[in-house]
Amino acid sequence: MELVMEDCQVKEIFDVFDCKGDFEQAIRLESGHINNTYLIHTNGEDDYVLQKINHLVFKDIPGLINNKVTISNHIRNELSHLPTEQIKRKVLTLVKVKNSEEFYYEEDGSYWNLMVYIKCSFTYEVVRNKEIAYEGGKLMGNFLNLTNDFDASTLTTTIPKFHDMSFRFSNYKYAIQSSKIERLRKASVHTDVIICRLKEEMHILQNLKELGEIPLRVTHNDPKISNILFDELNKGLCIIDTDTVMSGIVHYDFGDAIRTICNTAKEDETDLSKVEFNLEYYKAYTKGFLSQMGDSLTPTEKKYLPLAAKTMIFIMGLRFLTDYLMNDVYYKTKYPEHNLDRARNQFKLIESLEKQFDKMSVQ
Repeated sequence: MELVMEDCQVKEIFDVFDCKGDFEQAIRLESGHINNTYLIHTNGEDDYVLQKINHLVFKDIPGLINNKVTISNHIRNELSHLPTEQIKRKVLTLVKVKNSEEFYYEEDGSYWNLMVYIKCSFTYEVVRNKEIAYEGGKLMGNFLNLTNDFDASTLTTTIPKFHDMSFRFSNYKYAIQSSKIERLRKASVHTDVIICRLKEEMHILQNLKELGEIPLRVTHNDPKISNILFDELNKGLCIIDTDTVMSGIVHYDFGDAIRTICNTAKEDETDLSKVEFNLEYYKAYTKGFLSQMGDSLTPTEKKYLPLAAKTMIFIMGLRFLTDYLMNDVYYKTKYPEHNLDRARNQFKLIESLEKQFDKMSVQ
């Protein structure tokens, strides 16, 4: 976290929303790669999370926010048997602006939305024990289970072809052709892994999806461990950062969650000796996930859950590498080699997973 000096713009934007309490302080949250996010402290009962959504990444932000509101309302209805205070802690509550819009739009093209901050909650960047992994799997499975009866086709596609492997390979090839020579030289060590050894295997899930052998569902599409809120007892509380909620397959969420749950190091750890795939955490997460989601999964979906883990690790490595070759136009970076280090981290994680892949089958 970084303390922000009183910023007139942030205060003025917060004040257009219909919330309780007056602005006291803004703290910038640095965990996300894409959006600018602030924790707003007030003198009222609630604090808030104010988010500036990156309009260079997301092309239909009104649709994106409608997805967030619609899915939050659906989950809230599914939880209507619980006390109001429990519901407030288990699902995001979005706040409207005073003219009843769901977002605030600036003339420079910026969009802002506001959510109630869930107090006494916290996130992890790295999982420390199998109990946390289990709770993460349980909460993600519960999110998918609660939205299982929602018609995913009605959701806006916030990022077209987000997990489309052919699209990601096409972007990578373009990046290779247009990259600066020095960046290409530093990244070239991964070319054989990407193009020669893994390309065919990494298209299996996409092919099954296109053949209709895997059903489409509501998917979160960014279920990393830092997007899972835990309570004071380390129990899974709420899934956050629903900007990428849209139609997809269960393997997107399972695999991408495993990518962060089972990495023994942070996503941008440069000491690759610390990067290993934690099989114990994988089994714990899977157990929690299936406890909520198992009955609604088809045999084909279950069969390919292990491959989902490998595929989503790969696609993130490919995306980080592509962005590095494109001179860091997508992800926020802190230094020139940041995206390359992220890519190296993911490819090392795949190597560790492959050594244990025969132990990852799901029954």
